[in-house]
Amino acid sequence: MTAQQHSYPWRRNRPAVMGILNVTPDSFSDGGRYLSPAELDRRVAELIDQGADIIDIGGESTRPFAEPVPLEEELQRVLPAVETVRRHAADIPISIDTTKAAVACRALELGANIINDISALRFDPEMIAVAREHGCPVIVMHMQGEPRTMQQDPRYDDVVAEVHAFLAQRVAMLRDQGIEADIIVDPGIGFGKSLAHNLSLLKHLARFQDLGCPVLVGHSRKSFLAGLLDLPVDERDEATALVSAWCLLQGADILRVHDVGRTQTVRTLLRAITTAP
Repeated sequence: MTAQQHSYPWRRNRPAVMGILNVTPDSFSDGGRYLSPAELDRRVAELIDQGADIIDIGGESTRPFAEPVPLEEELQRVLPAVETVRRHAADIPISIDTTKAAVACRALELGANIINDISALRFDPEMIAVAREHGCPVIVMHMQGEPRTMQQDPRYDDVVAEVHAFLAQRVAMLRDQGIEADIIVDPGIGFGKSLAHNLSLLKHLARFQDLGCPVLVGHSRKSFLAGLLDLPVDERDEATALVSAWCLLQGADILRVHDVGRTQTVRTLLRAITTAP
């Protein structure tokens, strides 16, 4: 099934739960857990059993102060993960979380369907061509700086207005460059933002609906929760679920999370309440 033929969950008038599959040794939450074939297989089965609508595969940590990963090393991490997901499920959409066009291209050839680029297709000049040639949806995210520098005193005059303007400009540019598939926008919680910036973006999340694109939020287990609640990373799933509920009420189309099962519970309960007579 090609990217353009795929029936994506955000097209079916239901918010989607995107399960995170990090195949990295150094991601902030689950780095190193899924590097062996057995653990990778177990994690993929778990995500599918919990009801993930999309599986997002990343082979390069984007945590604050992370160093870039060489191309061949990233390929060695993500390609087996794409193959493992496809062995478990032929139709579940796979997004490839990368800023490298060569990684995106190889993953799409193996069965991935979506490009998830934290640079909004800016870091690699070939990424737009890859997206255009494959006719696949793309996720464009706002980030101030790059992972190595983004948390060094981020500043905005009006974070909501500036992130909104950036995403609007990127969507318009990509359309001008011939991207005809769905463009998903991500305000970039935790990417070059302070605690106050993150809270403002979440409070005004509904504003991003006027971009005319599905809205993705990636808030799972992030450090702003520690800033508010003083929680270690392995105790942030309950807080993540509460933020997920808020995002759904504000019209989010995709939630990118580690704990798919808990997020599915939140979605089911909210749907039952909001559709009750």
